[in-house]
Amino acid sequence: MTYNEILTAARGQVGPFCKACPVCNGLACGNTMPGPGCKAPNNVAARNYEKWQEVFVNMDTLCKNKPIDTAFRLFGRDFKAPVFIAPLGAVKMHYGDKHDDFSYNSIVVPAAAAYGVAAFTGDGVDPEIMKRASDDMVQVGGMGVPTIKPWNLEAIFEKLDILNAKGIFAAAMDVDGAGLPFLKAMNPNAGSKSVAELRQITQYAKMPFIVKGIMTPKGAEKAIEGGAAAIVVSNHGGRVQGGVPSTAEVLPSIAQAVKGQVPIFVDGGIRSGVDVFRALALGADAVLLGRPVVPFVYAAGAEGLGVYLDKIVAELRDTMTMCGTPTLADIGPDNVIRF
Repeated sequence: MTYNEILTAARGQVGPFCKACPVCNGLACGNTMPGPGCKAPNNVAARNYEKWQEVFVNMDTLCKNKPIDTAFRLFGRDFKAPVFIAPLGAVKMHYGDKHDDFSYNSIVVPAAAAYGVAAFTGDGVDPEIMKRASDDMVQVGGMGVPTIKPWNLEAIFEKLDILNAKGIFAAAMDVDGAGLPFLKAMNPNAGSKSVAELRQITQYAKMPFIVKGIMTPKGAEKAIEGGAAAIVVSNHGGRVQGGVPSTAEVLPSIAQAVKGQVPIFVDGGIRSGVDVFRALALGADAVLLGRPVVPFVYAAGAEGLGVYLDKIVAELRDTMTMCGTPTLADIGPDNVIRF
């Protein structure tokens, strides 16, 4: 199936909140719920998309005609492109009855690994979600990144015991989930984490530990102090909080503060290979793609994910060609402009 055929088919298989729009810009689903769209009164999803479109690429074809290379290396492993699948949870509630977290992860984890990238997976109140996602990763050599909610330390260590024993590639924590109601209802030390608590967690993990939900240079510095092996610039907590800037707006200052110390991912509103290029030029090392992936998985499973990634990577390659940047290392601030 082609990209457009899959997207058309998806409109009968997702919903009611996600509309499988031609461009996943947060408008049709805006302010419907914290999953697709955003929680009222602020539409963080739309702002994320809009702000990437305000970054323009500088074409430069007066250069040597070299082959384009999108290869990306992370934690000693090589990937086809700096494009990873973002963690999603409660997919049945947010996107429709065809899949739940278990079946969605069972498609995305091996399909991403087969493509040459990796999937982050979500977490939830059911501990089996993370367990079964990590089982899916074991089947592909441990490739994947289970993303743990900021539970209390005892619960986090129990989850890490499982991941440590299975040889998982990397783990993550979406610290911007600290305000979720089910975390507030837990015993003390669920929710927000101090630097000292984060250090306990990262030292307990036997794999690289990624901290997701960073929105300020200070937050990035604290994450690194706490032992983060990489950070993810992400405002998905803003779907609950509201009133936060886009990731495109804060990425440059974060990159300026910590670039080179740890890899920087960025998540939120990235919808094309041009957007990926913009993100790399503003200081990210790689990106996460979440909500726009879902309709393709719902409509065509592993094939759908591959078709979607083919489009993103092809657009990235085309942009690199037109901007005279044959490798990812060649992409920098001079390749983009804002007016």
